[in-house]
Amino acid sequence: MAGDNNSKVDVSAEWDLRSHIVKKVKQYVHQHQYETALFWADKAASLSHGDIEEVYWIAQCLYLTGQYHRAVHAIKSRKFDKKDIACRYLASKCHFECKEYQEALDVLDMIDFTAKTPNKHKKEESMVSEFDHGIPQSQLKGSMCLLRGKVYEAMNNRALAAESYKEALQVDVYCCEAFDLLVRHNMLTAKEEQALLESLPFEQQCQEGDLDLLKFLYRNKLNKFDKPNAPSQQPGVDALHDNLDVVTNLAERHYYNCDFRTCYKITSEVLNVDPYHTQCLPIHIAALIELKKSNALFYLAHKLVDMYPNQAVAWYAVGCYYLLIGKFELARRYFSKSATLDRNYGPAWLAFGHAFAAEGEHDQATAAYFSASQIMRGCHLPMLYIGLEYGLTNNPKLAEKFFKQALSIAPEDPFVLHEMGVVAYHNHDWKTAFRYFSDALRIVQVIGSEIMTEKWEPLLNNLGHVCRKMGNYDEALEYHQQALVLCPQNPSTYSAIGFIHSLKLNFAQAVDYFHKALGVKRDDTISVTMLADTIVLYIDDIEPCEGGDIAEMEATFDITKATTTTSKDESRDDITSGPDSTIEEVEMED
Repeated sequence: MAGDNNSKVDVSAEWDLRSHIVKKVKQYVHQHQYETALFWADKAASLSHGDIEEVYWIAQCLYLTGQYHRAVHAIKSRKFDKKDIACRYLASKCHFECKEYQEALDVLDMIDFTAKTPNKHKKEESMVSEFDHGIPQSQLKGSMCLLRGKVYEAMNNRALAAESYKEALQVDVYCCEAFDLLVRHNMLTAKEEQALLESLPFEQQCQEGDLDLLKFLYRNKLNKFDKPNAPSQQPGVDALHDNLDVVTNLAERHYYNCDFRTCYKITSEVLNVDPYHTQCLPIHIAALIELKKSNALFYLAHKLVDMYPNQAVAWYAVGCYYLLIGKFELARRYFSKSATLDRNYGPAWLAFGHAFAAEGEHDQATAAYFSASQIMRGCHLPMLYIGLEYGLTNNPKLAEKFFKQALSIAPEDPFVLHEMGVVAYHNHDWKTAFRYFSDALRIVQVIGSEIMTEKWEPLLNNLGHVCRKMGNYDEALEYHQQALVLCPQNPSTYSAIGFIHSLKLNFAQAVDYFHKALGVKRDDTISVTMLADTIVLYIDDIEPCEGGDIAEMEATFDITKATTTTSKDESRDDITSGPDSTIEEVEMED
């Protein structure tokens, strides 16, 4: 009996010692002393003769110290990946970090957690061990679905990646990383995002106090390019008005509203608090480009390269700086490096296309935009830019096809509506063009709270051109005058107004506006031609005054004609062709 009691005491003492050491391991992990934690985890495993709990902590410490293959061996050599979910997840995670994607998938697919959609890759059912390692089963299952999605995305299978991310959210609605990847990588269209949000089991998994908060945070993350108006804040989350993620989402909405100054102001405030806020940096860089702040962009790019040389956003910022100052070859080099570091970084591919398009390399630009379209399936911008490139290469049919695809993704985006109006204009379908332009203007006025930026000046001018074609001269003049308010130094606007006045037989006013256009740009071809023609009509229309010096008038006219002829014949080699923004103004026709 005494021997049995001593045996029980020894076992109890050994168990207490193991528990004490495992507790120490967890403490050192929390203190980021991973080597110390690994040392004691190894000793605990020896005391337990290799039990699952202690071996799991050995593998965990090996993972934290970057020894991925050792961690996999520690788990698989004991076949714990077939007995324990947490061990299986950790082994797959190690394979993923080593870029052994198929091996990671093989380990993950030993078990299926989704009863609704059976896993066709399922190999065998496994028993779940009694150890939970401090991780709730729902969170662990969600983590495995999330990891499966990352593996599929790394293997360029974005369709299965999106399905895995959706499964992760269905299993664990708090798995915000899965939702963020779906939205940030543009895997879903706006309608699909909304349908996903409505299908999530918030009521079943959320506590009463978390329900409104989680719904608001997810809704706030949704893509903003289609309907940039900000969602109303839910009751009980007022304290989040200064949260950096929420504020950054607001800045992104301002950016898609073309309110670049407000966007820049907000992103600057965010970066003052957190200088390397990963979600804010791309938006801040885009705002710097639109505001042409090259010095600030230069400083930010160098700071990012120094701090995060292995991050795609750092080299993306460098490429954007060279794109802004017009060194397009250097810009392409750095955009290529950014896309190499992270193949799924959509902004780098779009900017890569811009750098080609800026030099008229339409084929290369189109190829870059096609790569972006494969990565950003739920975003309409690649389709929009592809359509623009086809339009510049005189392929209106293909351009219209891609504009329609962009419109199907973002039916209320004013940029796409504008380009559809341009296509209709060139097809001489004035009514359809006016409808598209008017719809775009209505949306711009709504999202901009009646305050328009100069980005939309071509839209107003194009409305004026369409109204002129339909014979509505007064309405056309009104739109052109509004365009002048946004951009007072555009010679094409002055020449368009002069043309309308000449059609209304107001030759004096027409001549005045043509002179204003030439005052801004003395070699404007349309203004030179129309000025000469209008002066001829003006002189034919004027009756000579009694005692008037006809010879003097003719001499003045000869001087004007000589001046216009000289201007008309001047070389235009210094003028670059092609639009420098998303919006392209239609050419005024005689």
